[in-house]
Amino acid sequence: MIEKDVIIIGGGQAGLSMGYYLQKNQCDFVILDAKARSGDSWRNRYDSLFLFTPRMYNSLPGLAFPGRPDGLPTKDEAADYLELYAQHYSLPIVFNTTVTLLKKIQNGFYLRSSQGDEFAANQVVIATGPFQKPFIPTFSQGFNKHIYQVHSSIYRNPTELRSGSVLVIGAGNSGAQIAVELAKQHEVTISIGHKMSFKPLYLLRKSIFWYFNQIGLLGADIHTKRASWLKKKPEQIYGLELKNLLSAKTVAMKPRAVSAEGETIRFEDGSSIQANNVIWATGFRPDYSWVDVDGLLDSNGFPQHERGVSPIDGLYFLGLPWQSRRGSALMGWVGQDAEYLMGDMIKNQRSAIKFVGILNT
Repeated sequence: MIEKDVIIIGGGQAGLSMGYYLQKNQCDFVILDAKARSGDSWRNRYDSLFLFTPRMYNSLPGLAFPGRPDGLPTKDEAADYLELYAQHYSLPIVFNTTVTLLKKIQNGFYLRSSQGDEFAANQVVIATGPFQKPFIPTFSQGFNKHIYQVHSSIYRNPTELRSGSVLVIGAGNSGAQIAVELAKQHEVTISIGHKMSFKPLYLLRKSIFWYFNQIGLLGADIHTKRASWLKKKPEQIYGLELKNLLSAKTVAMKPRAVSAEGETIRFEDGSSIQANNVIWATGFRPDYSWVDVDGLLDSNGFPQHERGVSPIDGLYFLGLPWQSRRGSALMGWVGQDAEYLMGDMIKNQRSAIKFVGILNT
């Protein structure tokens, strides 16, 4: 049994940011990472992936992201930066460790890994991020076996695909980037479930995120009217490449996909097409099936929290979308939430010491 004051579950950008503040405050902690290396959550994504936030907005606390500040880093640059960060601060990380059980016990929390390793901690930070369980609709099972299907989290590059047409289902940023890449070699159709909103990556030679930062959109507190307005807007597609291909009819567009049979997929407007390849850019669903703590999740399986502080004393979340602000799930802003959680941990520790002092008088 390994015992620590704090255990962080997840070694991505959120977990590393939390580790920075715990180390700064001389806490006894460890980071449990399911991956083999720091940065693998980025390293294992599709080859052409790049971040739409420039390097100047991708720094974790205390260490600048290397390279030209206004340039857009590739996913491998992001991965290497996270590995550099972990090594620079000598953060204590146990790799290849997937937590399969988290339970509340009398004096804290009990954790068990898939290898059978056991851990105990006074406080736990769940930093597994928003990309947990890839979602593919059940109607995908209606396709013939020879249709190539892959979720965007597994897709790597065009060489994996079979010859012929491609249907990309889902029009978030991943779906948009993949559709643009595949349109160079394939006949591509993209299926969308909502109206797409495109934003240029740069405006007057400055990143669009520079403007967002200047007017306070990324730092908009979740409880403000501005945040309420932003949350109602559809996901923004950064970059105009797909918009231009759609205008030129180089990429075809269809509404939401609703069923599949054989080689044919049907859409909600009644139309249908045939496809040889299907890329499911349909996002992720939360997966906290390994958590056995009453009152932590709502009826839909989502975390209950206020700025990452759960209703369970000593249990925290970090790296969630809109955890406290628009930028909470982005690399350059997650550190602000980590610092806030550190403050709550210190406050709880002081309260506990004060309570013990009262009992001993």
